[in-house]
Amino acid sequence: MLRILSLTALLLMVLALVGLLLNDSLFSASPIVIAVQCAAVALMAWARVTFGLRSMHAGADPTAGGLVTTGPYHFIRHPIYTAACLFGWAGAVAHWSLRAALCGALLFAGALVRMLCEERLVAEIYPAYREYARVTKRMIPYVF
Repeated sequence: MLRILSLTALLLMVLALVGLLLNDSLFSASPIVIAVQCAAVALMAWARVTFGLRSMHAGADPTAGGLVTTGPYHFIRHPIYTAACLFGWAGAVAHWSLRAALCGALLFAGALVRMLCEERLVAEIYPAYREYARVTKRMIPYVF
């Protein structure tokens, strides 16, 4: 059931980003938005390099190889979802409208559901995850 929920949430995230793109609300010529989106891409790349060749699959199936707590994972538990939300919300804020805000909300909701599903699945395989989750915030260091 968690895998189906996680796949549905991933689809929601993709649809939110496509909605922002089709609404011309994903990208901006603003230097601030460009800088924020570049930072989001850099965070995602850092997380991917740190995580290595293995990855979470679309269904949120944890992979073998041990718990990753270095790189950006030292500061936040979900840097890839954080990067996706940061990228999308930067565009949504730059082109503020009800539609852009709804897409941003759907993006965050999908990411949050994915995070919750993955956390439960990872904790089943890696008991040390519970302690890691206790001391490391999901998306914003020291906050959330």
